[in-house]
Order: sequence, then C-alpha cells, then structure tokens
Amino acid sequence: MKCFRRCPINESLINEEIHEKEVRLISDKGEQLGIMSSEEALKIAEEAELDLILIAPQAKPPVCRLMDYSKYRYEQSRKERDAKKKQKTVEVKEIRFSPNIDTNDLNTKANSARKFLEKGNRVKVSLRFRGREMTHINETKGVLDRFTEALADVSIVDKPAKMEGRNMSIVLAPKTGK
Repeated sequence: MKCFRRCPINESLINEEIHEKEVRLISDKGEQLGIMSSEEALKIAEEAELDLILIAPQAKPPVCRLMDYSKYRYEQSRKERDAKKKQKTVEVKEIRFSPNIDTNDLNTKANSARKFLEKGNRVKVSLRFRGREMTHINETKGVLDRFTEALADVSIVDKPAKMEGRNMSIVLAPKTGK
C-alpha cells in the first residue's frame, strides 16, 4: 500500500486531499476511465498502488490522474535541473573612462567591450566626470557617441545615455541573428 503524501512542489492536491464529488479519471497509461466519485477513484488508485493527483481543478468535472507521485516529482526535479544547466547567465561588464580620453585609449576600451559583447555579455559604459568636467557634460556626450559607433556592428543600445550622479552611462547589448 502506498503512503499518502502532501504535495509541496506545485500545490496539486493528491489522494485524500481531493474533496470533489465527481472527477474525470485518467489512467497511468493515459486512457480515460470515465467520470466517477472521488472515493471510487481513490479506491482504484489504492488497488493499483498509485497516487490520485488532481491535474485540472478548473475543468468541469475536475480531472484526476493515476500516477506514481514520487517518480513524477523526481522527473520534474530532473527537468528543472537540466533546464538550469542549459540556461546562460548574462553578465553586465562595466567599462569606465573620463571625458578627456584620447582616441587610441577609446579604441582600446572599445576592443575590450567588443570581446565582452561577442561572448554574449552586456556592457555598461560609464563616463565619469571629476571636478570642473561637470560643467561640460553636453560637449562630452560625443565621446559616448563615438564609442557606440565603434561598436555598432556587434551591439545595439539597450539603455540610452543617462546621468547617475557624476557618471553618464549607457548599456550596450550584443546583436542577435548573425
């Protein structure tokens, strides 16, 4: 005889937790066994040594299925683990420079940003202002424009230029569909 368990993972009702009068029962092989009382369906589940699981509570009448719940839970956790392995985490790399950067230095920073973008990461480009450089913010926005033009073939602007305290920043994302 199976022991009756609670379902902490996806909040489905199982076995005695199902308090519906009538349910539509589906076998463990996927065949419809018809509409019957929940007590009768529970008896069938006990005889087959399987669990009765409510899979569609919104249906009229609600749909229950016979299955081995511990095996089902194990398969669900495997699927979640596999999905977690396959997903790629996108990092945001930051490149910082000042408004009076030289052209060669700007190209060097653009090349390192290009490497980050080609690996699939986002790049946050920060232009930091010190002292009296704050008075010339409008004139130095061209530096960020030159930087984004240098990377136009591999990136798109994800977030436009924005002032954050003494920093002006822009976020670049890699282009998709090469």
